[in-house]
Amino acid sequence: MTLALGLTIGAVFALLVLSAFFSGSETALTATSRARMHELERRGSRKAAGVQHLVKTPERLIGAILLGNNLANISASALATTLFLGFFGEAGVIYATLVMTALVLIFAEVMPKTYSITNPDRVALAVAPILRPTVIILAPITAAVQFIVRKTLLLFGARTDIENVLSAHEELRGAINLHHLEDSLVKDDRDMLGGVLDLRDLEVSDVMVHRTKMITYDSAESNASIIDHLMTCGYTRLPLWTEDPDNIVGILHAKDVLKKLLDVGGDVKKLDILDLCSKPWFVPDTTSAMDQLNAFLKRKTHFAIAVDEYGEVMGLLTLEDILEEIVGEIDDEYDIAATGVRPQPDGAVNVDGTVNIRDLNRAMDWNLPDEEATTIAGLVIHEAQTIPDVGQAFNFYGFKFEVLRKRRNQLTAIRIVPGGPSVSLKN
Repeated sequence: MTLALGLTIGAVFALLVLSAFFSGSETALTATSRARMHELERRGSRKAAGVQHLVKTPERLIGAILLGNNLANISASALATTLFLGFFGEAGVIYATLVMTALVLIFAEVMPKTYSITNPDRVALAVAPILRPTVIILAPITAAVQFIVRKTLLLFGARTDIENVLSAHEELRGAINLHHLEDSLVKDDRDMLGGVLDLRDLEVSDVMVHRTKMITYDSAESNASIIDHLMTCGYTRLPLWTEDPDNIVGILHAKDVLKKLLDVGGDVKKLDILDLCSKPWFVPDTTSAMDQLNAFLKRKTHFAIAVDEYGEVMGLLTLEDILEEIVGEIDDEYDIAATGVRPQPDGAVNVDGTVNIRDLNRAMDWNLPDEEATTIAGLVIHEAQTIPDVGQAFNFYGFKFEVLRKRRNQLTAIRIVPGGPSVSLKN
């Protein structure tokens, strides 16, 4: 073997290695987690900072990588063709094409990309120090190439502006759902993480205790009656009203009552109930759940009365109600375990009309919409555009809804069967 032949073969393999480097670098830098790189950079990793700098300008990075990769592949193919022409004459073109296609495909494309896609962070950190100066050196050429590409695409009406199609919240939600589908995230964790993201889209009216379920009491009743009601209602706070149930005048706390009872020797007649009450905090029912959570934390209070635009009481909200949107139901020894969701042996689910749609979706892993209604009964009425009678059934969103019980105009029990037609209503 002559020296020239050896140098040519060595150059071909060196160019293949260079091509593999560029191919693997492209895959690693596009697949690496920017969040992990950001955290490593925050901890002082210079290599991670280099990765972050590279991926901030994806057009320039990809342009430099493709330029280097193509230069390496074309140069290797040209040298191999010259080599094979010397051995086989004109037939050497065919042999060079077959051999280089196999070598480039296996060793310069598939193998480095396979390794990089399975170890993106490790490869990205390794290649960043080499690629940063390479990108700088090739910047003038890649800038010219990008200019030609943009102008050519504009001739066909194609835009090349990089738009952030997904918001940060949507991107996080998509990542959470993807990990759940891949079985790397259990359902409870997915629900909890999704609950945090949902707070910005929920209003107080979506999570509050509706006025029909509120436990209040008349402040004009005797002290003994009020205290007895407070101690038996199952809650530590009791809203008191005067003259009209909508006229909430104070919030009575069990701790304040017990403390004062000790001071007066247990004589309930010596108590001034309204003086023990804290001032009610009224909040609009359109306030976002996230804003209300922040308000609870800022005011260091856990209880608020929700009112509509006319000042009418619509319900009450506690800090626990918002936290339950994240972690699910929080039951203590005084809570009654009655979720209102009863799966049946035949696959159907009997649901109380007052069950929150979000709670049902979380419990059954469904995806019923909750934009137009908060409860299941509200959803059925909204879709039916009427107040149905007992026995009527409707099909929408891939479920069959059958009214089981009704009290006046309120749907109290509904049977839901998954797998119904998802088209229009059917009576």
